[in-house]
Amino acid sequence: MGRLSVPDFANRTGDLVALTRRLVEIESPSTHKAAVDRVGAAVADELRKLGALVTVDEQMTVGNHILGSWGDWRKGEGILVLCHMDTVYDLGTLARQSCYEKGDKLMGPGTLDMKASLAMSLVAFDMLRTHRQWPPRPITALYTSDEEIGSEAARPLIERLARDAALVLCLEPCLADGSLKTWRKGVGNFEVTVRGKATHAGADHENGRNAIEELAHHVLAIQALTDYEKGTTVNVGVISGGSRPNVVPDEARAHVDMRVMTTEEGERITTQVKGLHPRREGFTLDVRGGLNRPPMLRDETMIATFKKAQQIAANLGLKLGEGGTGGGSDANFVAPLGLPVLDGLGALGYGAHSEREHVIIASLPERTALLAAILSDW
Repeated sequence: MGRLSVPDFANRTGDLVALTRRLVEIESPSTHKAAVDRVGAAVADELRKLGALVTVDEQMTVGNHILGSWGDWRKGEGILVLCHMDTVYDLGTLARQSCYEKGDKLMGPGTLDMKASLAMSLVAFDMLRTHRQWPPRPITALYTSDEEIGSEAARPLIERLARDAALVLCLEPCLADGSLKTWRKGVGNFEVTVRGKATHAGADHENGRNAIEELAHHVLAIQALTDYEKGTTVNVGVISGGSRPNVVPDEARAHVDMRVMTTEEGERITTQVKGLHPRREGFTLDVRGGLNRPPMLRDETMIATFKKAQQIAANLGLKLGEGGTGGGSDANFVAPLGLPVLDGLGALGYGAHSEREHVIIASLPERTALLAAILSDW
């Protein structure tokens, strides 16, 4: 039986679209455990059909993580495939944003990020088994439940499995030109809370301590930490506070996003934000948070890993480029361990996290062929 080619996977385009659509139509917002568990059950059923040993890593507050394994997991030999099942879309989104084909696109919430990747992994495993090209290496596929909210529950499992792997494949969407992601910024979050003193805004205004006013000074100070030359962005994305216009607010809160190119820069920004102190008497200030995902650096290991993948792609007749992004993924946890990791192996598409989200249907067989070739040829 000859080696698998892109046309072989093109013959499975209908299956890739149908499976992606079925998974999209099982809504799975990160914050709804039962919903994520429903898509997890569907993925587990597909893995069992493919002969995997399925393990359900049960969680209390987020969805269960699903593991499918083939072969005995031996230190330094196996390949770990990373996908996430959760999305940013609330239950009911499909009622107004359905999943459907439109020309060369498959539209729908979560198609790109990353239900298409779940389908790609399952079809790649099926093709390798059907065509007797399953690699001699053990393979573990991990489908996590909380990537979109920081992977707090999944991170220990990801790091434990990755430490024993020869290669980690992260099926986040590729860049806009199909390139893999060989660097990512580190990601951090802060919650800044100011507390003052509530009084009547008309009868006792002078004795109040307006927490919103105090917070405003700190919002400007935090925003000023952005440094485009260093690749550092700090964004106050959500603020809240107060109860009624006629009450001096005694509490206000800001949620802050941080993106940095290096761990050192993340530590510097963290020190600055946590070093904030009240500007005036009568207020307290509480800052929580820090760097959540360390930067994924384009170091020598990353360069060598990409070049090997690039050659495998060339053998398929595919051109493969590289680039980077300010967004984070679970590959951010793997790269600092000094392990070979390839990120951005997912489908080509646009509009993630929006009503415009879609995948380019023609990219599904090509990206699945690339994934299967990396699994079999590494």
